[in-house]
Amino acid sequence: MNPIYERIRKQAIKITSDFPPADFYTDYEEHVEFSSRFFYSDPVVCELRDFVTQKIDNDFGHGMDHAGKVALDAGALMLIEGEQNGYSDQSLTHHVRMAQCAGLLHDIKRKHKKHAKEGAMYAGKVLAAYPFSSDDVTDICAAIENHEAFGKALESKTREGALLSDCLYDSDKFRWGPDNFTHTVWDMVSYANIPVKKFVELYPKGITFLGKIKDTFRTPTGKIYGPQFIDLGLSIGEALYRYIKTEFAEYL
Repeated sequence: MNPIYERIRKQAIKITSDFPPADFYTDYEEHVEFSSRFFYSDPVVCELRDFVTQKIDNDFGHGMDHAGKVALDAGALMLIEGEQNGYSDQSLTHHVRMAQCAGLLHDIKRKHKKHAKEGAMYAGKVLAAYPFSSDDVTDICAAIENHEAFGKALESKTREGALLSDCLYDSDKFRWGPDNFTHTVWDMVSYANIPVKKFVELYPKGITFLGKIKDTFRTPTGKIYGPQFIDLGLSIGEALYRYIKTEFAEYL
């Protein structure tokens, strides 16, 4: 990584450490912990996690670290929303499994131009070897195809499929908060070898774009807690920009 980006990233991590975690993780601590236990113990999820670990690219800001976080929060969201929709215990467990598998696979084709659509097609082939029904696979693939921001979402055939899609989307967009400034941005600029001057010039536009995510969350829980993730990201991003303008004024 460019030494200047290293310095900026270190400052971003320092700034982020001054902020509290998003309320989602404290208000739904039990659901988050359940999702974590499930992620590391369910045989189906564990097998797929090992597969994705071997296949996913980790140099673009959307590798295994990102996929794992999305899977964990998608599982927690599914548990929350499923309980509120009256899912049975057996159904909840199954849909948490589906949500986590969707999270693991959602960016498996991230470097491709139409990564959501191509990722969905790839997921369909992979999941054919797993203990899911054809309807389950269809719902997981539709969720993956629907996870991009500002795109037109496919209409799900069932309420369960729609909820799965919404949980995956919201979990992925949670990552646009603090994670964006501690991990994602720096991996992306390093991979693309973006000159520092260009990065600084585009920075304000990026912050504006980030703010637009606040109104796109889809689940009831996501609509409540998602905007705070983005607000945290915006606060971190604005504080970081002040640092950049002070320390790297020659690039402005």
